[in-house]
Amino acid sequence: MIWAIVILLTMMSILVVYSSIGSLAYRMNKSTESYLFRQVGYICLGVIIIYFAHRVNYTIYSPLSSILFLISIPLLIYTLKYGSHINDASRWIKLPVINLTFQTSDLAKLALFMYMSRQLSRKQNLIKDFKKGFLPLIIPVGIICLLIAPANLSTALLIGGIALLLMFIGRVKVRHIMMVIGVASIPVIFLITVASHYYNHKDHVSKELPAVFSFGRFPTWIKRVQDFMYADKEDASYQIQQAKIAIATGGIFGKGPGKSEERNFLPHPYSDFIYAIIIEEYGLVGGTVILLIYLLFLFRSIRLFRRCPYAFGAFLAVALSFTLVIQALVNMAVNVNLFPTTGVTLPLVSMGGSSLLFTCFAIGIILSVARNVEQAEGKNLQLATQQTEEPVE
Repeated sequence: MIWAIVILLTMMSILVVYSSIGSLAYRMNKSTESYLFRQVGYICLGVIIIYFAHRVNYTIYSPLSSILFLISIPLLIYTLKYGSHINDASRWIKLPVINLTFQTSDLAKLALFMYMSRQLSRKQNLIKDFKKGFLPLIIPVGIICLLIAPANLSTALLIGGIALLLMFIGRVKVRHIMMVIGVASIPVIFLITVASHYYNHKDHVSKELPAVFSFGRFPTWIKRVQDFMYADKEDASYQIQQAKIAIATGGIFGKGPGKSEERNFLPHPYSDFIYAIIIEEYGLVGGTVILLIYLLFLFRSIRLFRRCPYAFGAFLAVALSFTLVIQALVNMAVNVNLFPTTGVTLPLVSMGGSSLLFTCFAIGIILSVARNVEQAEGKNLQLATQQTEEPVE
C-alpha cells in the first residue's frame, strides 16, 4: 500500500511540476523539459533510495541516530553563519564534491526523530521521571528547533509540534508536555502582539518597525502574521490572492492537466503553492484525492505502529509518517489560507532536490519497519502452525 501511495504521488508530481514550471524556466532561460527531466531523475533516485533503505534492517538506525544527531548540530550552526542567503534566510549549504545544495534542517529533522525514537524505546521505565525521562528528550528537541528557527521558523514550529506529539504517544507526562507548550507559546504570543501593535487598522497598512525589531527575518514574520490576521479580500497578500483565484477557478473537476493560468502569476507554483495548482487543474476532486492519499498513508503507518513488536520500530515509523503527513496538511492549509504563509512544501509532489531524497529515505525506513514486521508475523504464524500439527501415526 505504501509503495502504491509513493507511485501515485510521484506520478502526480511529474504532471504538476511540468505544468507549473514555465515561469521558472523563462526566468532562468531554460526549457521546461530540462526541469521535467531533472524532476524525473530525482524521483528515480528517490525510488532507488527507498528500495535500498527498506532492505536494511531498521534496527541499524538506532545506534546511527546518535551519530547523525551529533553531526546535524554543527551543520546547522555552519548553515546559519556560512549558508546560502536567500530572502534573508540561510537554510542551504552546498556540498563541494557533488555540487548539491541541500537544507540541513532536513537532515536534522530526520536525525532528531530517529534519536527520539531510540530514547523513547530505551526509557519507557523512566519516561514519567522529569530528570531521567523527560529532559533527555526535550533538550535535543530544543537545540534543533532553536538552531533552525532563525532561518526557518515554520519548520522549527513543525518539528517541535511533532516532537511533542511523539512524546505524548510515548507516554510522557501530559503535565511536562503542557509546560513545554506554555514556554514555547511565549515567543509566539510576543510575535502576535508586536504584529498587532505595529499595524494601522484604519489604513490597513503595516507601521514601520523600530530598529530593535528589524533583525534577521523578524520583519518577514511580522508581515506574514499581519497579512493572515488582518488582510481582507482586497488587502490579502499577492500570493494568497493568486492561490484563491487558482482554487476558485478550478471548480469541481478542474480545467484539465496543463491548463493552469495562475501558474504564470503565482509565486513558487511548483513548490510552496503546488496544491493550489493541483486544485486549479484537477478541481476539488483532485485536491480531495491528494488529501485522502496522505491520510491513507497515515492510517497504514498507525496500523504498522500497532503491529510492531519492538518499541523502537514502532516509534520510528509513527514519527516519520507523522512528519510527512503533517507537513502535507500544513502545506494544504497555507494554500487555502487556513495558516499563515510558510515555506513548507508538499512531500513527494513539490519540485525538490535534497528534500525529496530525504523524504524518500524516511519512507524507506518506514517500509523497512513494515518488512521486518511482516517477516516476524510470518515466522510466528509458521511456528504456531508447526506446534498445532499433530504427528500422524
